[in-house]
Amino acid sequence: NTVPKTVANFKQLAEGTKIDGKDAGYKDSIFHRVIDGFMIQGGDFTRRDGTGGKSIYGERFNDENFKLSHLGPGWLSMANAGTDTNGSQFFITLVTTTWLDGKHVVFGYVLEGMDVVKTIGKTKTDGGNKPLKDIKIVDCGSLKLDEPFHLEL
Repeated sequence: NTVPKTVANFKQLAEGTKIDGKDAGYKDSIFHRVIDGFMIQGGDFTRRDGTGGKSIYGERFNDENFKLSHLGPGWLSMANAGTDTNGSQFFITLVTTTWLDGKHVVFGYVLEGMDVVKTIGKTKTDGGNKPLKDIKIVDCGSLKLDEPFHLEL
């Protein structure tokens, strides 16, 4: 419950939703930016190139807080274009990225499938960090946990 608005945005987009009367969400979108030894980025379901995306709250929404940190591989964080510009784009860290603390809202952690994240992180890219072949999210949703994930702050 540290960043409930951010989590709700991600969850609804992962499950699929309607925005402006149109289907919206991460299904069939791609990871458009991959930097080995740093992070993988996706969530631009409108333009598929890192310049688009929308939140369930409108085009963008404000940063909730920066209580969580990018402590190592597997942290899920909002990609943005500066303060209070969260949309649908997100990234998953491949290493500790504490220089991003206070700039990007951390809202989750990879509990299963980090091997897939690492494999994506090794993808060959062009000079602009765009994968040479599409890395597509063919299906997605949300899973019910037996116990809530809890992190001591």
